[in-house]
Amino acid sequence: MIKTFMINSPLEQFEVVSYININAPLLGYLNLAFTNLGLYSLLTLFLVISLHLVGNNEKKLVPSPWSIGLESSYASVLNTVRGQIGGANERYLPFIYSLFFFLLISNLIGNVPYQYAVGTSVIVSLGLSITIFMGVTILGLAKHKVHFLSFFVPAGTPFGLVPMLVLIEFISYIARAFSLGVRLFANLVAGHSLLKILSGLLAKLFTSGIIVLFVTLVPFAIFILLCGLEIAVSFLLTCSYLKDAIDLH
Repeated sequence: MIKTFMINSPLEQFEVVSYININAPLLGYLNLAFTNLGLYSLLTLFLVISLHLVGNNEKKLVPSPWSIGLESSYASVLNTVRGQIGGANERYLPFIYSLFFFLLISNLIGNVPYQYAVGTSVIVSLGLSITIFMGVTILGLAKHKVHFLSFFVPAGTPFGLVPMLVLIEFISYIARAFSLGVRLFANLVAGHSLLKILSGLLAKLFTSGIIVLFVTLVPFAIFILLCGLEIAVSFLLTCSYLKDAIDLH
């Protein structure tokens, strides 16, 4: 029987598949698995490191195109960080820069047909979101100590409304632990599902003629732009959370 590589359901592309399974009778029962999620996470890491190694200018007077591209990306991220959390807080730039490139490369890989998108995993998207939330909370507590709790009490609030507003602000603050991850996950799943549906429809049009072939490229280009937009939104939200923890706004 010949296996087909076509995906029948738009949701099959988000399934986590195990490539290697190891069952060990340790601690009662231990299962170790190497999945497509692990593979593409390592691939993303490899490509990010490789891109920066290739773009290393090595103190040459004339930079290479790769070096120019990385310098432009760095300048864009730096300007956004300065605009969101201020120039005095540029020490957070390495984290923001790493997050930006991880999301960028992983989503570009996901745009390749039949490839797995790391961001469509709830574990990855919510894991990043909750980790960022915990990090900015610890940062705020370390910087402001007990005064950090004033973040939950808006200025000028009447004393009688303080308990209710504190509860509302606390729930709103906790919701941030999920909003960034859910936004990334939901938009990627919706976008990739749409891409799968459109590709199944447009594949039949590729053989209809040269003019129709070029017309079918437009939805794919729009989808890639939307993915880039969602990456930028996730990036800006992360900067916004850092700014709130630092300035208590």
